[in-house]
Amino acid sequence: MGSRERRAPPLTAAVNHAASSPACPASSAASRDASNETSTTLDRESVIQIAGDLIDAEGIEALTLTAIAKEAGVTQPALYRHIESLNDLWRGLGLMNREQLALELTTASVGRAGRDAVLSVANAWRAYGLAHPGRYRADERYAVVGDAELEAAVERVLDILALSLRSFNMSDDDLVHGARTLRSALHGFVSFEIGDGHPHSQDTDDSFDHLVEMLCAGFEASGRANVQSTDSSSSGK
Repeated sequence: MGSRERRAPPLTAAVNHAASSPACPASSAASRDASNETSTTLDRESVIQIAGDLIDAEGIEALTLTAIAKEAGVTQPALYRHIESLNDLWRGLGLMNREQLALELTTASVGRAGRDAVLSVANAWRAYGLAHPGRYRADERYAVVGDAELEAAVERVLDILALSLRSFNMSDDDLVHGARTLRSALHGFVSFEIGDGHPHSQDTDDSFDHLVEMLCAGFEASGRANVQSTDSSSSGK
């Protein structure tokens, strides 16, 4: 059974129909943002990464949402799909920085013990700070206390430092104090170095080595005292 072939409407009819149909907007800010965002695969992590790269290169004073939008190739409203505010961006930077630092410290501490472990972790901490001066200083811009995620990130760093001190045989309490001392010393030194706060009459590498050596001497003394105390307690039973 044959079928009747459908004929295409005359070209003039098609043109008239198109002309009479309501015109679609050429583009809107939202569609442009979506197009740009797709092309740059923008998400929260990439926005924070862009911010980190920017402040490493130009300093923390350069961080604005306008600057981030320009770097990402989107309009500023598009950023709000991934971050709530500039303050939220500072928080994200602080979290990213501590997570990346923890990874560097973990790698540096693997298979090491005693002074070798402390020196390796200390060098990794310093190297990270010098390589990423902007994001390192970003930690100062958002408070940790009261933010469970940031508090956990700080504890992770302290746990790694404590593991590097295990072989010194310190008591559990001294191990906690030792990890906090090591963190404070390394953070202070690197912060001063990034901010050009050390006098230049002596080499900063030598100063850093002296810092680590003095810390290790203290950890060793604490360990010896703990062993002697434990032995005395055992012999007195």
